[in-house]
Parts: sequence; C-alpha cells; structure tokens
Amino acid sequence: MTIQDQYAELEPQIRACRLCAEDFLGTATRHAARPIVWFRPGARILIVGQAPGLRVHESGIPFDDRSGDRLRDWMGVSRDEFYDQDRVAVVPMAFCFPGYDNKGSDLPPQPRCAANWRERAVALFPEVSLTVVIGGYAQGWHLGQEWRKAGVNATVQNWQGFGPARFPLPHPSWRNNAFLRRNPWFETDLLPALKTRVQLALKGI
Repeated sequence: MTIQDQYAELEPQIRACRLCAEDFLGTATRHAARPIVWFRPGARILIVGQAPGLRVHESGIPFDDRSGDRLRDWMGVSRDEFYDQDRVAVVPMAFCFPGYDNKGSDLPPQPRCAANWRERAVALFPEVSLTVVIGGYAQGWHLGQEWRKAGVNATVQNWQGFGPARFPLPHPSWRNNAFLRRNPWFETDLLPALKTRVQLALKGI
C-alpha cells in the first residue's frame, strides 16, 4: 500500500473518530468530539504538539490562536506558509480538544488517541526534513520517555543535542513567558537556528 493509499484510508477514520466522546461530555466544557486533521503526505515540516485548544476546536484550524501567532513568529513563517499542507503537517498527540477541568485548567491529551492513531499518522512522513516537538507529551513520544521525565525546561535546554532535524520547544502560550525571561538563549541562540532550519526545510533541503 502506498503512502497516499494509507493516507486515503486513515484520514477519514480519524475525522470520524468518537472514541473519547463520552469523556468529553464529562468535562467542564461538555463538548462534542471534533478531530482536527491538518496534514497530507509529502509535507517537509512536521509539527507535533499536545492537543487543540478551545478556539481551535471551534475553528477547525490548528494553532488558530495567539499561541499559533507566537509559534509562527518563532519559526519565521507567514500564515500562508504555515497552513500550506503540502509543506507543513500538524499532528498533535490528540486530535480533539480534551476540555477543561472544574477549575478551568486544560486537561491533558487523551492517551487513547495516540494509542489508536499516532503511529499510523506519523508513518505518513518517512522523509520529513524537520520535526518541531512542542511540550512534554510530544517530547516524551518523539524524543524518548527519559526526556518526558526530565521535563520541558531540561529538554529545550538540550536542543542542540537532538540534531538539526528535531527542535524541542515549550508550548508557545503566555504561561511560558517566565521561562522565556529566565532563558535569554532561547531567543538569541535557539530561534535563529530554528528559523534557518525551517527555511531550508520549506525549500526541501
């Protein structure tokens, strides 16, 4: 079966998935399942993160929020470049918004989503040039569980150890402003290297 055949089979299966629907109805948001699928085979940049937020759940477009604006700034890309599915794929650890708990905090990605879909989805990109790995859950899956245990701060600080094909990042939300203030090397060292690697990947290098 070709990569295109695998995609043609997998994509509608993920969109139709309702494995976690009852769990979502039990959250404070009581929302319906809505898998956000934003990838096609052939993309050169793979963005792997946590799970869609509420705004993305509503719009159906990944990183369609202020965090997405910051991520695009970190990568040095325009919205048009970021949303070009022929070049950029977004494959989060969970395709649906997990919801909020009773205190209004984000719930973690549903683990059964990764258990059912992740290996097949990531296998669609055997020749990806760059993987941007955002947050602890994604870093544990893609970089090794020892980095999940080490924590996001330690993982991002070791960014040069993962080679030019993988860049670990903190989540680009306002909650990580303190990390950015404490670690000026993130802006002076990591981001220029990331932007350079992104441009090469967009050119297929």
